[in-house]
Amino acid sequence: MSLPEEFHEIAKRVNNWGRWGADDEIGTLNLITDEVVRGAVACVRTGRRVPLAVPLRQDGVQTGLIPGRVNPLHVMVQINQEIFGPGTVACSDDAVTMGLQAATHWDALTHVSHSGRIYNGRPASTVTPHGGAEFSGIDKARHIVSRGVLLDVPRALGRERLAGDHAVTPEDLDAAEELAGTRVRSGDVVLVRTGQIRAYLDGDRHAYAYPSPGLSVRTPEWFHARDVAAVANDTMTFEIFPPEIENLWLPVHALDLVEMGMLQGQNWNLEELSTACGQERRYSFLLSATPEPFVGATGTPVAPVAVL
Repeated sequence: MSLPEEFHEIAKRVNNWGRWGADDEIGTLNLITDEVVRGAVACVRTGRRVPLAVPLRQDGVQTGLIPGRVNPLHVMVQINQEIFGPGTVACSDDAVTMGLQAATHWDALTHVSHSGRIYNGRPASTVTPHGGAEFSGIDKARHIVSRGVLLDVPRALGRERLAGDHAVTPEDLDAAEELAGTRVRSGDVVLVRTGQIRAYLDGDRHAYAYPSPGLSVRTPEWFHARDVAAVANDTMTFEIFPPEIENLWLPVHALDLVEMGMLQGQNWNLEELSTACGQERRYSFLLSATPEPFVGATGTPVAPVAVL
């Protein structure tokens, strides 16, 4: 099934191909300038730090819904081993096997393609079995430190958590922005809370995965208009799942990553941050969320921290 005309019209309006040159590989991360970072540092008032990652564990968020995306399998490869001889300092070492997008993560711009293309018009065939992503691998996103803004959609709508069939609209984002008391601006990293991760935190990872609220196909234009650098949320699939338009799977991924060149993050735990922002009555903060630099990877784990 080909992508509908509605999708292509939105794609034209948010397309950033060539905006930062034909050789660009990081897309909207170009918007995080030194000036933006200086402004982000000025958001720190109390030094309160809020971790945003879920623990890496074998009974993590993955249910098998996404083939090959396995939860972390952690093993010990040596335990108190005196590798330099008897009586020397003993070492313990670990190893792990996991899907790079298994838990709290960033999607690289190469995570999806459409119509045979990835970001900046490059061929999707540049992602290969042995080399991974030749262009725009997650290692190209060398540092992500910027002003973060929490758009707490449930709180703005007077709810604890969005229903599984709720597509977050630009109007919802407007309401959350009003609650936040600050306008999202160029270079910001926006965190959209739905409350969906509460299902996982309560022990039901299947309910967490499906059905799930998430971003509507209408939201990429909202982020494009504000020149947002990256977006993350607290769901498995980022966008509403099942999709709001029948048989149109992952259109928000394609618009954000391929057309706009904007990183997406998923499985971020925004519950403690929601509480902290409510207590402090401010929803902007310094955000440190640099990806693990796996060369050629189409996604990577991240352990973000918000500093208020």
